[in-house]
Amino acid sequence: MNIAEHVHEMSYDHLPEDVRSQARRCLLDTLGTAIGGRSTDLSRIIHDFAVSVYGGQGAHLWLDGRQVSPPGAALANAMTIDSLDIHDGYTRVKGHAGAALVPSLLATLALNHGAKVSGQEFLTTLVIGYEVALRAGLALHATACDYHTSGAWNALGCAAMTARRLGLSTEQTRHALGIAEYHGPRSQMMRCIDHPTMLKDGSGWGAMTGVSAALLARNGFTGAPALTLESPEVAEIWADLGRKWLITGQNFKRYAVCHWAQPAITGTLALQQAHGFPLEVIRQIRVFTFHEATRLACRHPQTTEEAQYSLPFPVAAALVCHELGLEELSGAALNDPLVLSLSDRVELVEEPAFNIRFPVEQLARVQIETIEGAILDSGEVQAPWDATTPPTDAELQRKFRWLARSSLSQSRAAALEEMVWQCANLTDAAALITLLAPPQEE
Repeated sequence: MNIAEHVHEMSYDHLPEDVRSQARRCLLDTLGTAIGGRSTDLSRIIHDFAVSVYGGQGAHLWLDGRQVSPPGAALANAMTIDSLDIHDGYTRVKGHAGAALVPSLLATLALNHGAKVSGQEFLTTLVIGYEVALRAGLALHATACDYHTSGAWNALGCAAMTARRLGLSTEQTRHALGIAEYHGPRSQMMRCIDHPTMLKDGSGWGAMTGVSAALLARNGFTGAPALTLESPEVAEIWADLGRKWLITGQNFKRYAVCHWAQPAITGTLALQQAHGFPLEVIRQIRVFTFHEATRLACRHPQTTEEAQYSLPFPVAAALVCHELGLEELSGAALNDPLVLSLSDRVELVEEPAFNIRFPVEQLARVQIETIEGAILDSGEVQAPWDATTPPTDAELQRKFRWLARSSLSQSRAAALEEMVWQCANLTDAAALITLLAPPQEE
């Protein structure tokens, strides 16, 4: 079966139970991130932009209520997810699929003449999106000379899902995938690491591109063959499509910062819990980690984006606050004198042994030196909730409720959570929109 055929012929019955479960978990986690990110400046700006530039009907802006076109909704809702860096990811591609896939799928539910989409069909389509996007990411990293943002490859997953929603032919689907690859945002990720801004990981542009690609293909627009899918040198990556499920290898985040900073935060908090030292005795915090993580060097962030692409600041903030969400990474929290003082005491040390194991393993080792000369050492630490140590459903539920509390009533958040867990039983997945679309609640 070729890739285009797989997109249209995969069925819910073919999905193993662990894959079905993971799809629900990824859906819940991504929606929680979107709800938490809705209060960011980035989300406000992109929502208003989508209304002014991508106006129309067929899709809604989440926690807003305004209608826009499906590409516009995919763009704005995906950027909202990207605005709060606490969504799921895949270490081997150093990026994120769900941030683009979930909003794209929900934005296209009304396509194909408004036919109802069952919960089982919704979950099947979402899994297809993950499997196509993650393999496209692996193929791009294997063949491109630079490290591109997630939008460069998650656009193909969005195109695949939209092609299925539209009922495109296999040839039209092939064109849709080619258009998405050609127009996907091949932006250099490390530029945003070194200079953090609202550009983030490109997932909004990937979502918009993927949805648009399938809509164009439906109208006869043609695209060059997608090399990340069809080139002989990447054939092995696609050989197990439909048999091996990459979605089960997703990691989840405990803290709303870049995944590369999570091991250092974990190691620091473990030392604090184990030794119970007061913060004033800390002379220095040394973080030994891989090269890419040492590039997260901003110590005194002025914006939420700079705080999320920092390592010293969230390590310091975690010592003071013990949790890292939007409240700890924005506004007045950025000027907390104790946090800034601790941030200045964080030294980043590149560890060659960790470089060799990156990106499959993303590791850190933390040493805290006290003013009395004691050295506390965390040993080798990985991020919590990686694929090898995934969170339980209960932990993801607590995270969702924590993220939702600032924007949704407890009853609305509980209804949305229950709907996600029971998604396979829905006769019409558009019911999710009825809870997502209305404005935020004070």
